[in-house]
Amino acid sequence: MTALQRTQQALQTIAEAGAEGMRIFTRVYADAALAAAQAADARAAAGICLGPLDGRIVSIKDLFDVAGEPTTAGSKVLREAAPAAQDAVIVQRLRAAGAIVIGKTNMTEFAFSGIGINPHYGTPGNAHDATRIPGGSSSGAGVAVARGMCEIAIGSDTGGSIRIPSALNGVTGFKPTQARVPRTGAFPLSFTLDTVGPLARSVFGCAMTDAVLAQQPWQPLVPRHVQGLRVGVPRGLLFTQADAQVLAAFEQFVARLQQAQALVQDVDLEDWITAPFRLQEQGTLIAAEAAHIHQDLLAEGKVEQLDPLVLSRIRRGETISAAHYVGVQQARAQLLPQLDAAMADFDLLALPTVPLLAPTIESLSDEARFHATNVLMLRNTSVFNFYDLPAVSLPLPRQAGELPVGVMLVGQRGADRQLLAMAAAVEQHLQA
Repeated sequence: MTALQRTQQALQTIAEAGAEGMRIFTRVYADAALAAAQAADARAAAGICLGPLDGRIVSIKDLFDVAGEPTTAGSKVLREAAPAAQDAVIVQRLRAAGAIVIGKTNMTEFAFSGIGINPHYGTPGNAHDATRIPGGSSSGAGVAVARGMCEIAIGSDTGGSIRIPSALNGVTGFKPTQARVPRTGAFPLSFTLDTVGPLARSVFGCAMTDAVLAQQPWQPLVPRHVQGLRVGVPRGLLFTQADAQVLAAFEQFVARLQQAQALVQDVDLEDWITAPFRLQEQGTLIAAEAAHIHQDLLAEGKVEQLDPLVLSRIRRGETISAAHYVGVQQARAQLLPQLDAAMADFDLLALPTVPLLAPTIESLSDEARFHATNVLMLRNTSVFNFYDLPAVSLPLPRQAGELPVGVMLVGQRGADRQLLAMAAAVEQHLQA
């Protein structure tokens, strides 16, 4: 199919979804996308290629600036914000690479939840059961890729916001090492932990997008062999309170790796895994930095326009002392190289992306249950944001009627390309 035909098909899929399509997307750039697709086809006919994303259909999360329009970041309070003067850096790079930007996807307000519920723009239903949550905060991104409304989605990940919706919707998501992709023009949640990356239908889709976002020369990804791959399984806290289907799918995954002669062994990293939770018992880095980012909004008395579930987490950040915040930052700086050294004996770590299957949206109407579920949704993924390690979530094989389960593969800090090559090998093995 031509780029124009694929774009027309994606736009038709969005339109046929009706009101649900408008919960998945906050903006659809139909005319601009069709024009970009025609330009891509013209380049292809002339033998010109701008890179691996030339003619690919890409959505962007609602927190990335697009010139001439306000960046709402999933919040109605920002609807009247001043229009962005220019595109976010990653949007500039996508356009320069020939990508077709089809629209902006919905998200949790201010990207501050792993659930994906949004009372302002509506909550997208999970791609496999619309009564269930999509995961957040890149909720629309995960659903849009899974439902064929775009080929690639750009999200952000501060505590798991790319990997969680990828796992719950059965697609692939990649959180790079933080410094790999610029965040200029992205509405922030946490200066320390915000990371930009892709969701796609495959590791190869993520790898192609990563090359463009990181502005690196594209070379086809050469998958590593699964045989001999050194895989550590950090059993302990991150395997507790898990649904039975999640654990069963993970153990089947481990068995398949072992059959392929991967070197899989349990590894004791519990001191490092539990450290972020111990250190942040009095308040998280994210909450403290979110309170600073939104201090003017809070002072202006617009809190009644915010999602109360998001507001309560921002308010928590206001109570965090400077001494506590600095202490966590200093401890983190000491722990990062320690975990790097502890991981040196492994090519990657493997564990469930999230311990839960997607719960129903209705079941989370109770505030206490919402917060408890949110903690569990973010638990496994947030550890590796704290340590700035790259991570990929892959969908695991499942039976008809089963909800998606994701496995998270975690690489060494800065070894993003190597992780993608290993993840591609694992993906190929799972699909064989």
